[in-house]
Amino acid sequence: MLASLAAVPLLAPRGSARAQSAWPDRPIRLVVPFGAGTTTDALGRILASALAKEAGQPVVVENRVGAGGNVGAQAVAHAAGDGYTLLLGTNGTHGINASLFADPGFDAVKDFTPIAPFVTTPSVLGVPASLKASSVAELVALAKAKSLSFASAGNGTTGHLSQALLNLRAGLETQHIPYRNAGQAITDLLAGRVDAMFYHPLGLKPHLDAGTVKALAVTSAQRIAILPDVPTMQEAGVQDFVVEGRWSLYGPAGMPAEIVARLSRATNALLADQASLANLRAQGVEPLGGSPEQLAAMTRQEIAKWQPVIAAANIRPD
Repeated sequence: MLASLAAVPLLAPRGSARAQSAWPDRPIRLVVPFGAGTTTDALGRILASALAKEAGQPVVVENRVGAGGNVGAQAVAHAAGDGYTLLLGTNGTHGINASLFADPGFDAVKDFTPIAPFVTTPSVLGVPASLKASSVAELVALAKAKSLSFASAGNGTTGHLSQALLNLRAGLETQHIPYRNAGQAITDLLAGRVDAMFYHPLGLKPHLDAGTVKALAVTSAQRIAILPDVPTMQEAGVQDFVVEGRWSLYGPAGMPAEIVARLSRATNALLADQASLANLRAQGVEPLGGSPEQLAAMTRQEIAKWQPVIAAANIRPD
């Protein structure tokens, strides 16, 4: 764990004023590329608290908002790789945006040091209770008979890409209706003004419990604990369909291996703590965890996965 390695000195470059000081000897900045009150912000503050406790230094959350997470990610990509600037990256900043934006302002692979996968969540395919479809197969058949509309929280979001992937996998031509925020999209879903929506479980759960929305499938590889009776998209007959939101810890390129190892161990230790795990699950996510090498592979896979989907659907940012 991070605390157990606190005595290991990590030296700065020769000639530096900090050459003989151990890391960390000052506050650490964790950049969250989305606004206060978002799921990403809540997760960032949970992680920051754990890292601060282990490091013995404050870990200050800095919300750097804009361009689908690119503004915050770019700030970290251009920072020094000294372990004092970190990023809570997403599958957007380190996957989708590489193809969605002509120039996101950074290279998601070359400009970052992967530290640890953090948490993940799927989406739920929800439809209004009034829609005459109670399974994915019935929804696909209905979409082939008439044009259906899918709401999302904006162009290039996971919900939008899930709809685009469904179109590709099932041979559909559904209509995408982007909203400025998910709350507006859910309101129109409940009213039947849109026919379907892919959205995270925590956001749809109250409406599923109330019976105003039907869950047809989840986009994860396996069923999820809070909706055990809802099949995955693959179980529902749509092959090669796994879409999961992912949050992971990155730093700028060139971070010392010793610092990376300490931060990675601290992140994984957080995920092993039952109280912390309960706190995270209250945010609608599940633990991921893993090594820097595993995160590097995940990042490359995420970029490769979405490039053909974005190109085929001709998706552009808002």
